[in-house]
Amino acid sequence: MGVGALARRGFGDATRAAQLLREAGLDPVVHEAVVDALGRAADPDLALLGLVRILERSEETDLLGALLDDADLRERLVQVLGASRALADHLVRHPGDWRELRGADAARVPDAEELRTGLLHVIGADPYSPAPVADLTQADAAEVTHALRLAYRRRVLRLAGRDLTGLQDLKEVAAELADLAAAVLEGSLAVARARLPEDAARCRLAVIGMGKCGGRELNYVSDVDVVFVAAPAEGCDETAAMESATRLAAAMMEIPRQTDAEGTLWEVDAALRPDGRNGPLVRPLAGHVAYYERWAKTWEFQALLKARPIAGDAELGAAYVKAISPMVWHAASRPDFVEEVQAMRRRVESHIPRAEADRELKLGRGGLRDIEFAVQLLQLVHGRSDESLRSGNTLEALEALSQGGYVGRQDAADMADSYRFLRRVEHLLQLHRLRRTHLLPDSRTENGQQELRRLGRSLGFTANPVADLTATWRRRAGEVRRLHEKLFYRPLLKAVARLPEDEVRLSPEQARTRLEALGFVDPAGALRHLEALTSGVSRRAAIQRTLLPVMLGWFADSPDPDAGLLGFRQVSDALGTTPWYLRLLRDDVRVAERMAYLLGTSRYVTDLLLRAPEAVAMLADDADLVQRRTAELVTEADAALRRHDTAENQVAGVRALRRRELLRTAVADLLGVTDIDGVGDALTAIAAVTIDAALRAAIERVAHRRGSEPCTRMCVIAMGRFGGNELSYTSDADVMYVHDPLPGADPAEAAATAEAVVRELSRLLELPAAEPPMRLDAALRPEGRNGPMVRTFDSYAAYYTRWAANWESQALLRAMPVAGDVELGQRFVELIDPIRYPDGGPSDQAIREIRRLKARMEAERLPRGADPALHTKLGRGGLSDVEWVVQLIQLRHAHAVPELRTTGTLQALNAAVSSGLLDPDDGATLEVAWRLASRVRGAITLVRGKGGDSIPTDLRERTAIAAALGYRADNGEVGPGARMTEEYLRATRRARVVMERVFYDS
Repeated sequence: MGVGALARRGFGDATRAAQLLREAGLDPVVHEAVVDALGRAADPDLALLGLVRILERSEETDLLGALLDDADLRERLVQVLGASRALADHLVRHPGDWRELRGADAARVPDAEELRTGLLHVIGADPYSPAPVADLTQADAAEVTHALRLAYRRRVLRLAGRDLTGLQDLKEVAAELADLAAAVLEGSLAVARARLPEDAARCRLAVIGMGKCGGRELNYVSDVDVVFVAAPAEGCDETAAMESATRLAAAMMEIPRQTDAEGTLWEVDAALRPDGRNGPLVRPLAGHVAYYERWAKTWEFQALLKARPIAGDAELGAAYVKAISPMVWHAASRPDFVEEVQAMRRRVESHIPRAEADRELKLGRGGLRDIEFAVQLLQLVHGRSDESLRSGNTLEALEALSQGGYVGRQDAADMADSYRFLRRVEHLLQLHRLRRTHLLPDSRTENGQQELRRLGRSLGFTANPVADLTATWRRRAGEVRRLHEKLFYRPLLKAVARLPEDEVRLSPEQARTRLEALGFVDPAGALRHLEALTSGVSRRAAIQRTLLPVMLGWFADSPDPDAGLLGFRQVSDALGTTPWYLRLLRDDVRVAERMAYLLGTSRYVTDLLLRAPEAVAMLADDADLVQRRTAELVTEADAALRRHDTAENQVAGVRALRRRELLRTAVADLLGVTDIDGVGDALTAIAAVTIDAALRAAIERVAHRRGSEPCTRMCVIAMGRFGGNELSYTSDADVMYVHDPLPGADPAEAAATAEAVVRELSRLLELPAAEPPMRLDAALRPEGRNGPMVRTFDSYAAYYTRWAANWESQALLRAMPVAGDVELGQRFVELIDPIRYPDGGPSDQAIREIRRLKARMEAERLPRGADPALHTKLGRGGLSDVEWVVQLIQLRHAHAVPELRTTGTLQALNAAVSSGLLDPDDGATLEVAWRLASRVRGAITLVRGKGGDSIPTDLRERTAIAAALGYRADNGEVGPGARMTEEYLRATRRARVVMERVFYDS
């Protein structure tokens, strides 16, 4: 047989293969059947090399003859050698073990008891005796342990022969691996008891299998998860018994993980025990029950779903399961069920390295964990009342869910097929070197290509194994990633809508149960919304039936699923059959996902969106969420003024523009398209444009009423956060009004006109309408609320020259013209600059007064009952603390440092640092606190739909605010609300220390 013939049979290096055949004495004619079998192996080159190595080590001469005479042996051995380098190494170490693959026993599937009995006999134990092994010396123990481990390897070899030749399906293979592991643990416990006879006499010890071993779905190489429960022997002290049981358990765990010529079998992992790795290794039954009744988290009950006794005292193991099982099946009723389930799902994905995410079979998107998670979640929800669902085996549970009507038949079949495929690939990966892995080889490397080729051929892809395997994996992963729609959400619609008859139908009670598990507080209301959205035969209802199974998952991930679904129904009802809306939802799933998040997170956004539902179109593109240029806003405001005849309609058009920009800004904020600086810029810009346009409409209206042209020029001066370019969503616009009579105008007439314009401006901006009002607050004007609403320029000049108080100089630090006559505004700035940036800085007396005013404000203005540590504006280390520090620096030094002459807090703060007036670390501390306080304050408004300065004490509301800020329950230990609060308190505590030192001591 030539090189070409070998290449056609699948050998990658046909020249080397021909040489190996010659060296091994394999005649291509005489041994043609063997060569043909090698060509059918997953990796013919690897299979040939393995066979040659075995023949070299074997002193027997009958292997080649057996291979020619026994087609079954030939196929099993060649398939093992072509798939597993590790098992080939075993056969090289033990050349006679090829007989494990020969005969009727090699083809027969053993049951669990046969495996247990067989392995115990190997170590000289009586499987039916309570003390199965006599006392062992150290040397005897090593010999017995080696015999146990070698027997395990031989059983795995026999199993691989059946597996790789198709005599067993995945479920049978995984169950046998679990039974083998249980038998090894039984044998290991027997050895441990023999080595520690006094400890063995003091206690009863049961080994509870968890995870895949508990579910009888173990991998070839996987950690074997266990939990230990013990009881004192008759007449023994419990404390001493627990100590003895702990020593026995530890000794037992060491045997499978030891490394000798047979290598490590697998790790025994007890991390799923109460309190995890920090808890005692062994507990009495009462200790387990007390922990799960008082302290256990939802994920721990989910893990217990697979618990079963696998070794040790069977009676004690059965008592454990009987005591724990009822708590497992009530876990879905826990108040924190939804939050913990969501946190666990996010945590799984967050642990995957980015570079490996697309190759991760177990934890990645569309991987095994997705299937297992969905199945277990359905079991926890519906297993409370249906005991047929209480299987620890994924495939059995999926079949039960289908038979019980909780999952559609085709959906269940598709998921089961995907599960089998993924587990099969996982098994083949692990068989190669008998190492724990869930990662597909990297196709970008030569070695990765070779491994993918071997995997593909093992799975039956012979024409183009790499491409076919990769394509199948991606298709399966895509199917699996939709499992939450397929297995959890879509059946809800069957309860309320017309779906194909082969879809599963939940009863109303079952649908309510599932909605409760998703976090809906009012499941009956949610069902009504679903019915309204999906009933009927219209095109709109059909599209909603397609979308909602996915959207229900997104609503469930949001802080308020009920509000999200209600808002979606209201928006959909408002837009009706609008063609572009239906197309947008159908063709751009990102819009639907964003809608679910925004509507379930922010009442502020929901309110704005319901005022003009067509604005949902901006969710399709991030470019539509970016702040628009002021010039564009001015142009659009001008068009609104020209388009309408009355001042009311003109300003209503401008207010509609503002409402749209408020929505744009809020959406960009929540979706992370902009930051806190961008929010302040955008809100300030649209406020200025709105006021300027409304001022022009007011001036025109007053002139029309008076029947004469305006006799005075007017300007609006922004103050406070408005002037600092730092407006928040519900901030009133702090302003002052200045007017300047035209030459020859009657002063009294000019004053009356200016007052009329200001009144009209406020009326137009606050007029009840569909658009949000805009309130103007002139409390910072000279003499405060006791002073005239509007003054002439000369009046301001006289007042500030003679009467300005220190607080007014401080307030003027943020004064900025924003509307009206530009030249008048510039003159006003020139007028106030010497007041707010006084030559030589304020006097010592003025500084003392500023400090007293700050202290008094803290004592008097903080709302009654408010926690000073959680008030973002006036609380310790909050916005006011930072701003007063910055403003004091400006008052003292801006006359000499031009960079400090800015109305923005952060700009002035950075200028103070760069000019050496503030330590850089102090500046960074103040900036962090100011930004965080601003973001939290904004998020409070977004979530509540109304203003608020204090972080709420209500846990649900606090969690929603944290979610709006991007905090996620990633670690499952500290919730997002608690983590946000901790970060806020830490930042503001540090800022308060800086404030007290710089503001009071400088």
